Amino acid sequence: MEQKQNFKIYAILVAVMAAWGLNVIATKIIVTAFTPVTITSLRILTAGGAVFLYLAFMKKVRKPTKAEFLAIVIASIFNVVCHHYFLSVGLTKTTASNAGLILGLGPLLSAILAAIFLGSRLHIIRIVGVLAGLAGVTFIVLDNGQGVGTISLGDLFIFLSILAQAGSFILIKRASRTMDPRLMTGYMLVLGSILLFFISLGQEPGGLAMLGNAPGSVWVIFFASAVISTAFGHMAYNYAIGKVGVAESAIFINLSPFFSLVGAAIFLNEEITISHIAGFPFILAGVLFGSGAFEELMASRKRNLGRKERHT
Repeated sequence: MEQKQNFKIYAILVAVMAAWGLNVIATKIIVTAFTPVTITSLRILTAGGAVFLYLAFMKKVRKPTKAEFLAIVIASIFNVVCHHYFLSVGLTKTTASNAGLILGLGPLLSAILAAIFLGSRLHIIRIVGVLAGLAGVTFIVLDNGQGVGTISLGDLFIFLSILAQAGSFILIKRASRTMDPRLMTGYMLVLGSILLFFISLGQEPGGLAMLGNAPGSVWVIFFASAVISTAFGHMAYNYAIGKVGVAESAIFINLSPFFSLVGAAIFLNEEITISHIAGFPFILAGVLFGSGAFEELMASRKRNLGRKERHT
């Protein structure tokens, strides 16, 4: 019975990773059809609205305390404003395949920042993982069609976007001790989208006027990205963590860059280069070993084995 339940959770995790990987493709299409910051603010607001509708139905909505609100504001600046600003602008200057692979570094960067700011220890396995992840990104960003040794501005923006998001997870972890992470996500999305919208008014004054120029198919992609990938994707992932644990859930994050690569080739006709193929396994190894997922998974297996032996 437990195996059947776990298989269901694993299927959910694969679906979430496919949604997140393909969301890079969707975002690339959206920011190309519209002004990037304006449409991103509207997409994030739509996602936040979907989260609040779900939580209202589940009767999980409440006002944050002053301390929680302060954490929400700070986390929104990093997790929503900075992350999505650099992501949307970066995708106008680089390929979706490059972006998908660089975004796959999220868990690895979170582990590094946790070691710096929270005092988490980096064992030899994690250090090897960090080096492998950095090697993988090096393959990608130093071979971008502009000559080896030239870093694309778009690739730099994508890296800054995932760095900002990884930094926000430290704040979210502290605040989520008293607030449901899903509710905090909803508040962050709504507040961050409003801040992004004000930025867009100054940076893209004609952004709203362009909204009527895109075909209906782009709007379908817009709503799919906002509701399926951004809103329910994160809630489904949090649900999976509660069922099978952080370690086993984190392993599946390795699939997201794979879906981004495949989606970029199929839907955007982007070329998968030797650099992508060479960098991909290094990034997978980096996330697996550098994030601590491998160590936690082994420890979890030992605990489960020990419990089974005591019951026999």
